[in-house]
Amino acid sequence: MLKYPFLINVIMGLVGRIELRKLNRASRDPRKAQEQTLRRMLELSKDTVYGREHHFAEILDCKTDTELYARYQQYVHKQDYEKLRPYVNRTKEGAADILFPGHPVMYATTSGTTAEPKWIPITKHYLKRIYGKMTRLWIYNFIRHRQMVFAGKVVIIVGKAEEGRALDGTVFGSVSGLTRKDVPGFIKKHYAFSSIVYDIPDYNARYYAIMRLSIEQDVTMLVTANPSTIVEMQHNAIEYYDKYIEDIENGTLNRELDIPDYIREELERDLRPNPKRAAELRRLKEEFYTPLPRHYWPNLQTLSTWKCGNTKVYLDKFHGSFPDDICHQEIGYFSSECRFGFVMDEGINTTLFPHFHYYEFIAEEDLDNPNPRFYQLYELEQGKRYSPIVTTYAGLYRYDVSDLVEVGPKYFGTPTIHMVQKVNGIVSITGEKLQENQFMSSVQKAEEALQMPTKFSIAFADVEKSTYHFYFEFANQMTSQADAEKFAALVDTELKKMNIEYEAKRDSLRLKQPITHRLRRNAFDQFKQASIADGTGRDGQFKVNLLLQDEKRHQKFKQLAIDAKGAVDKAINELEKTHIARKIARQEKRNNKHNK
Repeated sequence: MLKYPFLINVIMGLVGRIELRKLNRASRDPRKAQEQTLRRMLELSKDTVYGREHHFAEILDCKTDTELYARYQQYVHKQDYEKLRPYVNRTKEGAADILFPGHPVMYATTSGTTAEPKWIPITKHYLKRIYGKMTRLWIYNFIRHRQMVFAGKVVIIVGKAEEGRALDGTVFGSVSGLTRKDVPGFIKKHYAFSSIVYDIPDYNARYYAIMRLSIEQDVTMLVTANPSTIVEMQHNAIEYYDKYIEDIENGTLNRELDIPDYIREELERDLRPNPKRAAELRRLKEEFYTPLPRHYWPNLQTLSTWKCGNTKVYLDKFHGSFPDDICHQEIGYFSSECRFGFVMDEGINTTLFPHFHYYEFIAEEDLDNPNPRFYQLYELEQGKRYSPIVTTYAGLYRYDVSDLVEVGPKYFGTPTIHMVQKVNGIVSITGEKLQENQFMSSVQKAEEALQMPTKFSIAFADVEKSTYHFYFEFANQMTSQADAEKFAALVDTELKKMNIEYEAKRDSLRLKQPITHRLRRNAFDQFKQASIADGTGRDGQFKVNLLLQDEKRHQKFKQLAIDAKGAVDKAINELEKTHIARKIARQEKRNNKHNK
């Protein structure tokens, strides 16, 4: 029987309602709120190096919002990270008052367009007055939808809050990890495990520890940005379920796993033999054969993940795995650079915070224009797509996040948005401008038409050969190369229907027929592990576009492809045979038990 979380609900209700009232007030008049926000940002940083170089004081002299925006655009041009990098490098070396007053309290590191990662500065002002207030409302919003969300344990899977230090000693790491660390202490008591779990270097061992510690407990809330993490958790549970039971029964943590001694010591300090829970988990396996989260976490109230963009391909992978009445909430549109807002209801549209950030937008059809029109927040039209440009309190000025979003219904007077894809999710070899969502939709149509479900698919542009490489991990690993090529041909046909430029280029042979590759079992997991190991990816918020022109990533998938000459890879064959044999043996055992 769950105990009502009175203290959390009352305290977070009080602070959350305060922030909600402020959001609602600003959302009723986004034009006024945006002008006030931009003026506050410029006033705060007008005496910094960047502020003086870009005439912030002169911009502030403007009397109307229209004049303010025009002069801001005149003196500060739309920019990517590389234009800001020299300023950030100076702060990393210890200089103060460069992009903002003082020094940053941390850097959020994320992959960039070059080999050098992006270091996104996070200021004390931004962390406490912006991010902190948004987090309080975010927590309150969970309670608004499910009163019992904090009645049990909370599982939040994020990146490491501290991965290292810059030259001046400033911490760098994951801003989501810092957020987990920065929540009120009375909520931290509900965490299912210590954040030291994220320090486990071995990828498989880390997920084992997360699941072993979580599955022992009554979890009522599960938060992880990328739904692919849910799939990985389920894979881990299927493979190690019996080991979990053994560990829980004995109060241990699998000694076969590669876990550093200092981490193991801290984690084992709180472990106790729990034969009762072990017996419950053993019974679930006898009853359901492959227990799902709905079985071992029947009281789960809220699941929060991304549901938009290319992450939605993973949602079907765990459809039906959770309790029927669960609130599966889109986590909202955010990035390392900016937390734009979050979803207030059970839909997919992110409510923006016009009193915390200054937003501008370029219409989709204007993206290739060297002198596009910049739309203000209040000018957006529902159903249209735009690319956001953001200014933050943390030193990002007219920053192009290279995303494509679609406008939804208004929250009071302010448009909402949801992620569609990265702008660089549009690939063009010879003018076809193929979009990631077109590839995803074509794969889905082929799956339905041929009854050939896939676990993962990705496409790479090959400019030299003027073609695309299609990679598919089929649910049936025994799928032949001939059947895979039949599947790819249908994907190709669907792409022609969706994209007239692609059709014209294919028909004129300027684009050659796509090349088909089958992927090994759990190829995405292996790619993710390799990317994290070599530093080109990051756990917690790991994402990859499903349509790319990127030879480095392409090389990794080439290594994960099954030999196309005919026979399925011997190792895969043996795994499949073993799996089938075990399945038959288990079925015979159940039949014998039933007959008795």
